[in-house]
Amino acid sequence: MSRFSKLEFEYVSPGRLETAAESTVPDEGFHLREAAAAFENGDFEEALRAYAKVLEHNPRNPVPWTGQVRMLIELGEFREAKLWADKALEMFPHEPELLAAKAVALARLGDFKAAMAYSDASFGERGDSAYLWVARADVLLAQRQPKADYCIERAIILDPANWLVHWLISRVNSYYGRFAHALASAQKALALDVSRAQVWLQTALCQQELGLLDAAFESNTHALRLNPTDPRAREMMASLEMTPAYSSWWRRCRQFFRK
Repeated sequence: MSRFSKLEFEYVSPGRLETAAESTVPDEGFHLREAAAAFENGDFEEALRAYAKVLEHNPRNPVPWTGQVRMLIELGEFREAKLWADKALEMFPHEPELLAAKAVALARLGDFKAAMAYSDASFGERGDSAYLWVARADVLLAQRQPKADYCIERAIILDPANWLVHWLISRVNSYYGRFAHALASAQKALALDVSRAQVWLQTALCQQELGLLDAAFESNTHALRLNPTDPRAREMMASLEMTPAYSSWWRRCRQFFRK
């Protein structure tokens, strides 16, 4: 086949080239998928940026607004989360997961009365997702109320085979220092999907806090095998290697007195 005949077969008209280029331009759906993937990988900064790009395409979509509020909460930026929730609720006052996310932000800021009101409102607006129950548990745990465990059970009933639900429950429990509960939830997430580096990392964190340093080392090694460049796993490995032996005994004692 001559050079020219090859060009002829590969020739693409300018119109077709333009169409192909347009099809590769990241759109709203692309950035939404990127945001969800980053969230599921535990990369909350990247998820936050991806949700912002979704809003550049479509500011009338409530999903990226809610996603941004949830990512800010995961990053510990509770005041920013409340501000973004207020802004989003001006456009979507009846969005259940947005109301639930604002409830979590308020609870973590210590405004328990308002947090309960927003959590109640989330259920009043046709909402009954696992996240709404996880958020309700978060609000109750902030007030040290035992009914939080009932809410966690309701979340699991709604989506029992979803590793993400168990991982989120583990993160909420660990935020409130309930590391034994958090470890159990992380292990349930692993039982559903063993390929998630961030779940292995969460498991290692709980084991470290419980003084189970050998197990934490092993779990974190799994995380690094799945994602060798993860800075959080590398940082934890360095921390585990520097932890003195007596620290394990002290952490176990501390958890015992928390019970």
